[in-house]
Formats: sequence, structure tokens, C-alpha cells
Amino acid sequence: MILGPSFEFYLLDSKGKIISYSAEPDKVKRQKVDLEPLNAFISRSRSLPIYGDDPRNHEGQKIFSASAVYNGDKLQTYLYIIIRGEIYDSIFSDIQSNQHLSQSIGLLLGAVIFFFFVLLGLLRFLTLPLQKLSSSMRAFRIAGFEKSKLQLNDWPSAAHNEVHELGSAFNEMAEQINYQLAQLQSSDKQRRELLMHLSHDLRTPLASLQGYLETVKLKGRDLSEQQQQRFIDIAFKNASQLNKLVEQIFELAHLQDEQVTLNLESFPLGELLHDIAAKFSYKAGEKNISLSVQPEQCTFNVYSDIGKLERVLTNLLENAVRHTAENGKIIIKVSEQTVNQLKLQVIDNGSGINAAELAYVFDPRYRASNAVNDQKEHSGLGLAITHKLLSLLKSEIRVSSELGHGTTFSFNLNRCR
Repeated sequence: MILGPSFEFYLLDSKGKIISYSAEPDKVKRQKVDLEPLNAFISRSRSLPIYGDDPRNHEGQKIFSASAVYNGDKLQTYLYIIIRGEIYDSIFSDIQSNQHLSQSIGLLLGAVIFFFFVLLGLLRFLTLPLQKLSSSMRAFRIAGFEKSKLQLNDWPSAAHNEVHELGSAFNEMAEQINYQLAQLQSSDKQRRELLMHLSHDLRTPLASLQGYLETVKLKGRDLSEQQQQRFIDIAFKNASQLNKLVEQIFELAHLQDEQVTLNLESFPLGELLHDIAAKFSYKAGEKNISLSVQPEQCTFNVYSDIGKLERVLTNLLENAVRHTAENGKIIIKVSEQTVNQLKLQVIDNGSGINAAELAYVFDPRYRASNAVNDQKEHSGLGLAITHKLLSLLKSEIRVSSELGHGTTFSFNLNRCR
């Protein structure tokens, strides 16, 4: 036992039966040990390690050392030494348990640290798009909501990513805001220009009206009856021009605000065209202008707002009569465009419009370079009102013209069968 408590000694006979041992009697379970591992160990016929039967366990095996004891040439006993005894196994088991516990704690701590960094990465991945979106919104606000002053982030189209959808929606909103701001600025500029032109047009007849009325008031007794009547007629004409201009200003403003109700109905187009032609027959006759409806027997029915269509045709015929010279010709022509639509044209052989100016004829207060200065009661808003009215009727007005050879205005109407 000098070797220590980690070794247990057993004395075996030549058959492997345990004769004596150093372990406590109640701990030994086996009565016999298999000699084959011992002989293999002694003869070195097998490579180490070699395991032998554990006397303390019916089925267990342990590393051992062994030696044969001879009396002369005759084998008498075996000295069988178990390298690891029960005490050692108990201590080793405790140590292994502690090591397993330490390893488990280490693995658990490593797993916690690993998942912590994974969580940080995941949070970074999820919050980065939100940070980009927040940064874009902040920059957009600092730039005064003007997209041209900054570069917004491009967002990939991903239906499964709500942040990307939100970013795309924000970009679209920024585009729409800038578009509406540009429209408002353009509209505001047009309104200022329109007011500037209208103020001049209002000032001219108003000054003339005031001048003739003052003349009649101050020198009425010195004027003949014919002079007084002429001055009053001129003043009345200027007052009528002012009234018509103001009405057109309010009409255009009303149309631009889109506060208009459409009264759509079915009606015979021929009756309306002949009524309007009759209304302008006197003005056309003053200049010996031929005014006709083609075909004369117009039997088409249309579905539209008769009041607004009459206003459109009135504006176009006023424009045609004004720009057509004496002995000229004006035609209101109706033709089938498609199965469901008619094409209506107002054709004159008047002064025409320069091709470079055709794109601007529907702008408020635009006057062509060859406009007729006939001193008649027109404000220049008629074509702008016509364009807006047809836009409300879901129709587009078109113009074609050749300088010195006349102009044609055309648009489509929904046919009613």
C-alpha cells in the first residue's frame, strides 16, 4: 500500500481465482478474474492499453498491471494491481463532474455572448433602413421641402419589406409635393401675369368711360345734341366692354377652381348649331361673311352639357367672325369620327395664326402677333374659357392654321344613338 490509495492489489491463483486482496472485503464483487488480459500484458502480445476485469464491478474493466509469481519453473500465483481504485474513481468522477459543469457554464456563456452579438447585428440590420428614412425626412425638412436641393435614398422594390415600401412611398410623396409646389408657383405666376394684363384692359375702357362722362358733365351745355349722344354711346360701349370683361374674369376663375356642375343630357346637335348660326348671322352679315352648317340636315344626337357646349361654340364663332375679312366664309362642320364620337369643326378663311404661336392660343390673355385690332368688345379670354369648358366635358380642343389662309378649331363629342 506504499504506492498509495489509488492502487489496489489482488493475489490470484493460477486459475484466476482471487486469493487475497488489499481492498475492503465488502467492496469486492468478483471471485475470479479473467487471465487472458493478464497473460497478454505479461507477454506484451497486445498493444497498450489493455483492460482487465474490475473485482469491484461484475462488468467493469480497468487499466491494470500484473506479474506472474513462479516457484522454480512452476507458476504459482499472479499479482494483479488495479491502477485506479474506487477512491480514485470517486475523486475522478467528481473532477469530471466539475469539469463538465465548467464546460457547460462556458458553453452557456459563449452562447449568450454569441446570441448577444447576433441580436446586435439583427437590430442593426432592422434599424438601418429606419435610420436612412429618418435621415431623408430630416434632410427634406431642412431643405424646405424642395427635392431639388438634396438626393433622396433609392429604395429597392421589396413587397415583403415594410420599411422599403415606406421609403418608396416617402419618395413618391416628396415628388408629389414638389410637383404641386411647382404647379402652385406656375399658377401663381400666371395669375400675376393675368392680373397685370387685365388691369391694363380694365383701365383702358374705364378711363375712356370716365373721360366721356366727364366731358358730358362739364361741357354738356356747350355740346350739340348729336355730340352728346355720340359721347353717351361711346361711354355705354365702354361700360358694356367692362361688364363683359369682368364676367369673363369671374367665369375663368370659376372654371379654374373646378367649381362647376355638369348637366349632361341627350339632345339633337343640329338644332343647337342652327340656333347659334342664326345668332351670329347679323354680325356675319355686317362683313358679308358666309356662315353655314354642314351638313345642313344635321340629324346627330349627342350626350353633353348643352349650355356649356353653346358657350364653347359662341366663343369660337366670335373669334372666327372677328378674324375673318369681308366676303369671307365660316363653316360649322360635323362628321363621324368613330362609332361613338362625332367631330365638330369651326372653319374660317380668315387671317390665320403663325405656326410658332399655335401652342399658346389657349393661354389666358395671349394675343397673336397678327391679332385684329378692331376696337370691338373682346377680352382675349374666350379661347382660354373654351379650352377649360371642353376639358370639363372630357374633350380636347385642337387647332390648325395657315397664316393668311384661315384657322380650324375642332373637338370631339360623345354620340348618342
